[in-house]
Amino acid sequence: MNNTTPTPPLPAFPPPPPAPKKSRTNLVIIGSAAAVIAAVVATGIVVVQSGHDGSKPAATAKASAPAEEATPASAEESEQTYATVDADSFDIELRTTKRQCFGSAGCNLTVEPKMTFLGDSGSIDPDAVYEITYTIRGDESGPVIQTAELSNQTSLNYTPSLIQTASAGTKVSVSITDATEQGG
Repeated sequence: MNNTTPTPPLPAFPPPPPAPKKSRTNLVIIGSAAAVIAAVVATGIVVVQSGHDGSKPAATAKASAPAEEATPASAEESEQTYATVDADSFDIELRTTKRQCFGSAGCNLTVEPKMTFLGDSGSIDPDAVYEITYTIRGDESGPVIQTAELSNQTSLNYTPSLIQTASAGTKVSVSITDATEQGG
């Protein structure tokens, strides 16, 4: 008896060739894209930070032009001037938000001021707060005086007014009587 094990027969086809190595092109492209994204983000952060610290980017000079020495601006030139705000700076209307009438007994109205600045709102000092006093006429008890507060150039804060008219046909009107800078 033979103690050797028989060898299996050879396959009818040759073994497949080893898989070709994947090109590193995809890895290079992904790495390059990541580097570009990182550079864009870093540049954006630097630009945002420089915009928030109040400084302006330095001017670059052409090599062919002689450099000029900058002269410091006087205090008056560097100080921003803003529009003067007064009662004539605004137009006002009333917006009725609630109305309840009682026949010949008159009506209860809730009204809010709708103000329009008659200039460029960007010309108003953004750090100033203005108190705008207005008078509503048509209430059966007499004129109602209210004050609205304008801040951040366009933010108007006010309290809606509840008025009572003598009849449903009573005309309600409003006019601005004063506008002053708060604390000024």
